[in-house]
Amino acid sequence: MTTLKITDLHVSIEADGVRKPILKGVDLTVNQGEIHAVMGPNGSGKSTLAYTIAGHPRYLVDSGSIELDGEDVLAMTVDQRARAGLFLAMQYPVEIPGVTVANFLRTAKTAIDGEAPAIRAWGPTLKKAMTDLKMDPTFAARNVNEGFSGGEKKRHEIVQLELLKPRFAVLDETDSGLDVDALKVVSEGVNRAHADTGLGILLITHYTRILRYIQPDFVHVFVDGKVAEEGGPELADRLESEGYDRYLTATA
Repeated sequence: MTTLKITDLHVSIEADGVRKPILKGVDLTVNQGEIHAVMGPNGSGKSTLAYTIAGHPRYLVDSGSIELDGEDVLAMTVDQRARAGLFLAMQYPVEIPGVTVANFLRTAKTAIDGEAPAIRAWGPTLKKAMTDLKMDPTFAARNVNEGFSGGEKKRHEIVQLELLKPRFAVLDETDSGLDVDALKVVSEGVNRAHADTGLGILLITHYTRILRYIQPDFVHVFVDGKVAEEGGPELADRLESEGYDRYLTATA
């Protein structure tokens, strides 16, 4: 079974010449086909975990490991991680002026698969993926995320997920900024990708509303850079009613 294993991970960032610890010993294992929800208050380290997995240079790994089927992820470059099957849906997708959505996705697909998809088949495949996410297919001719609304940017992230077919996806607050209709559409896309490929998912969120549409197998509560509690879907229900106060009180 394909496994993403995070062991005793300590991560810091450097600001004004001082290193500030963010993650303080995270242990988390995601197996193929599993959906793990990572929840917690602002500043608890959720996004730091996401960007460390993806290889963002701002985040400095002080100790610990991330392994994909025993391979050292931390020794891989960002593009090597992507080709190995890791995918990050960003909380704030960036604009890429001068690069169209169609060219961006076909170039990414070529890099991941090692060969370019046939042009004749690629057009209909891209159009279907965009239509399924209720994106106007004419967006394929527009520059990546340029002039897109927040919801359109998030839909485009899931179009990438469906087309690139990674082994593991880290979804960093994919629900932020979405109205109810967009949330349903994006969630359906995630569920569709999960059903089609059996990928493992690390779903990072503040709120339980997305978990009404994407059912997690496991829930992890992050507080102050550590996993404060773990459980099944029932833990998310408890967080809905109780919030994070009891964790914050315990760490105060």
